Amino acid sequence: MNILITGATGFLGSKLAAHLTVLNHNLYILTRSTEKRSNTSHITFIDYNTTANELPHIDAVINLAGESLFGYWTKKKKEAILTSRLRVTKYLVQLMKDMKEKPKVFISGSAVGYYGMSEDFIYTEATVQPGNDFLASITRQWEQEAGAAEKMDIRTIYARFGVLLGNDGGVFPLMSLPIKLYAGGHTSDGEQWLSWIHVKDAVKLITFCLEHQTIKGPVNVTAPNPKRNKDFMKKAAKIYNRPNWLHVPAVFFYFTLGEMAQLIIKGQYAYPQKALNNGFEYEFASLDRALLDLKKS
Repeated sequence: MNILITGATGFLGSKLAAHLTVLNHNLYILTRSTEKRSNTSHITFIDYNTTANELPHIDAVINLAGESLFGYWTKKKKEAILTSRLRVTKYLVQLMKDMKEKPKVFISGSAVGYYGMSEDFIYTEATVQPGNDFLASITRQWEQEAGAAEKMDIRTIYARFGVLLGNDGGVFPLMSLPIKLYAGGHTSDGEQWLSWIHVKDAVKLITFCLEHQTIKGPVNVTAPNPKRNKDFMKKAAKIYNRPNWLHVPAVFFYFTLGEMAQLIIKGQYAYPQKALNNGFEYEFASLDRALLDLKKS
């Protein structure tokens, strides 16, 4: 397939791009710095001035671009988080409108933050009502923008990512550092849910959605065994053979991180019902297996 992709130089996107090229797909990677990139036999870098007429037929579009959530959430930062997602998605939707032959599928990034925060509910893709906090608002608007592709009869998937576990990006290096320094422990009261997924499984699940024509709408890109923060940290400490004794109160994170602290001290149980119903097989369904792999790599 010819696949147009954004965010392919990021933590998840770079791994997805590598996987797709191994499968002999041709990638057209949107970037703001084409002059710093070199094309290969399977990868062509293009900029955001590219028009539909300049592209070959595109079979699929994958959108993973967006301002990082990490950083103190000033008014300016929050605006950047929202506008970066909407701007790129609008561009892709317009590009698809201008294509004479439409792509068969559009996979647009989103997040389990869509559901809001709760220690009690289990959210599946059948959950319609979004949360009412900042992250829920962002993901709702992002998905609404991407939804324009559905009106063009393009199979549209909203990939609601949980916490991606990997050693070279995402939050796991920050989460595991205190443990490795013998200062591990849960955050706040430790009751908040962590809907995690190994980055290798995230790559495979996106590819699975790309290839299975019956999958559409929201897809929770999470493992089937979410953990409460206290249990996650306990498992990690055991895997790394470190103590699990330092418990940091919520007020510390609010003081140092502001509103962004909710990424750490709150969470949701997002169950991947659609992936399981469609027969997706996880390599790392258990947290023990995922953490052992990360320890080895």
